[in-house]
Amino acid sequence: MGSQIAVPVKETFFISHGSPMLSIDDSLPARHFLKCFKQKVFTQKPNSILVISGHWETSEPTVSCITGLNDTIYDFYGFPEQMYQLKYQAPGAPKLAKRVKELLKSSGFNRVHEDNNRGLDHGAWVPLMLMYPEADIPVCQLSVQPEKDGTHHFNIGKALALLKEEGVLIVGSGSATHNMRALRDTAGVASWAMDFDNWLKESLVNGRYEDVNNYMTKAPCAKIAHPWPDHLYPLHVAMGAAGENAKAELIHHSWSNHALSYASYKFESQPK
Repeated sequence: MGSQIAVPVKETFFISHGSPMLSIDDSLPARHFLKCFKQKVFTQKPNSILVISGHWETSEPTVSCITGLNDTIYDFYGFPEQMYQLKYQAPGAPKLAKRVKELLKSSGFNRVHEDNNRGLDHGAWVPLMLMYPEADIPVCQLSVQPEKDGTHHFNIGKALALLKEEGVLIVGSGSATHNMRALRDTAGVASWAMDFDNWLKESLVNGRYEDVNNYMTKAPCAKIAHPWPDHLYPLHVAMGAAGENAKAELIHHSWSNHALSYASYKFESQPK
């Protein structure tokens, strides 16, 4: 995706980005986890980064194709003013965008679009600002399709698996639980959130990916944990891109606001 020699990437990641407050709130353990990401979790510097964000919803797969610097999108409301001054101006990754489109089309996704104007939403720039604060790695985003299902997004991931061989880091950015109406400034964790979160962890670490694809019928409390699927589908893409026999590992876990899980996972490709 660039002039440097591609070093294959073995892992894909799902990051629960939680609240936009992650960008400034040092009391959130997930913030410290992400700030240590390139020192402790993934020490290789990728050629470029593909982010699948739960904050970009389209009817058909769409990839951002920016030739200059990515704009920073402030797609949140009512937060401290300092958050609207933050910028993450990583370079766009037009070569990666073209490659994403090519791979998807060759795998049967016949209608794939490019967006030449869209910058990075907070599902992308908030975690990336903590993970790679230098903003020196080209980034593009891929949308989710909320009217589709988990298998659709898993298959998108499978179609993109070759990107790892080309030195691309694939990051799904969403949330292990995501019911904004259920958030409270109270101690403890809602039982339904805990039940879904535990089921997701057990399913992933035991390789029950088909169950995760069909989480709406397999998981406890699925509809209350995810009233809309947009923030879970990035996980399906990361899971699919890692390979069918990939090993899942829980790499961070914390809670905020009574029901918001920051559970994050690594999917590591296994030798064939």
